[in-house]
Amino acid sequence: MSFSLNEIDQVVFNDAGLVPVIAQDADSKQVLMLAWMDKEAIKKTLDSGKMTYWSRSRNSYWVKGETSGNTQELVSLDLDCDGDALLATVHQHGPACHTGAQSCFESRK
Repeated sequence: MSFSLNEIDQVVFNDAGLVPVIAQDADSKQVLMLAWMDKEAIKKTLDSGKMTYWSRSRNSYWVKGETSGNTQELVSLDLDCDGDALLATVHQHGPACHTGAQSCFESRK
């Protein structure tokens, strides 16, 4: 079941007002990355269909791929059973990781 703006009050945000979100490839089911969202990032993502995250290091919003071209198009957004994590199913275009790897969870060598 896909998340909607009507359910935003069900999200359990941490003390910083953030919730972790896992991005998963819609086709391969590969886990791509973990990032953070606040209420506004969720709204922006649902409105635009482009994954919009909150950068804790830059203290600002970022749309995945806005500088690299490696974009993520939202397919669905789901809230876990506890309400404290989101799963974003996406169409990934290009590598997801800033290192150039397809996934941030590829094993280190």
